[in-house]
Order: sequence, then structure tokens, then C-alpha cells
Amino acid sequence: MLTHKTEVRVRFGDTDPYGVAYFVSYFRYFHKGVEEFLRSLDIPPETFFRNQQEKFGMPKVAADCSFSVPARYGDLLEMHTSIKELKEKSIVFQFKFYRPPETRVMAEGSVTFVCIDHTWKARPLPEILVGKIQSHLPAK
Repeated sequence: MLTHKTEVRVRFGDTDPYGVAYFVSYFRYFHKGVEEFLRSLDIPPETFFRNQQEKFGMPKVAADCSFSVPARYGDLLEMHTSIKELKEKSIVFQFKFYRPPETRVMAEGSVTFVCIDHTWKARPLPEILVGKIQSHLPAK
């Protein structure tokens, strides 16, 4: 499984009144993880989320996260981003958070993107996108 690691510093604005990373912050972290994952595959994020030339978009249609260990203001987290599922019309990204040198998972979640055409109807993922992703996935 191809995994991209991104450092995330918990900022003051990411926390609740108790200094614990607020759950919504993780969804912003997910977006950063997807962008960095795409860049690592030489896929510009701006052509992934909305590609006018190829006439497709990739809206988020589902997201979830579960929390095991609280992250606090100032913590430096390591987010592992990978592809959980690559389907005909969608991609599911998976995220796991760690606080090195600890090895336990602090939080984990996923985000599903569906490929749509200009009329907002689901369509197959573009071949160029699938090709770049598959060329980095382990052979089955």
C-alpha cells in the first residue's frame, strides 16, 4: 500500500477550549493529506478537484473519523494518507494519525471522492488519473 506521510502541527485555532484538537480540524488535515498525496504522484491537486480541461470534478461525498487518543495544542502529528479503495467512479482515501515516537494510532478516518461530469452526474474516473495512481500501487 502506498502511504504518504505529512506532518501536522496542532495550532491554537484547531483546538477546543480545553486545548484538545477539535474534531472538525481533522477533516481539514485530511484535505491537506490528500493534496500532499496527490503531489507525491505528480498529480496537481488543482486538476484533481476540478479539471476544466478534462471536464470532471471530484467532490467529497462522505467522511468519517474516530479518535482514540487526544491531540493537544502544539503536538506534532504524523498523518499517513493512503488509498483504501479505487473504484470505477470513486476514490476512498484513508488517514491514520500518530504522535512520534509513539506507534499507537491516535485517530483514523476516511474520505470518499466521486468523479462527476459537468452536469454533476457520476462518471468513470479519468484514465490518466487511474493510471498514475495504479502505477504506484502494489501489484495484486
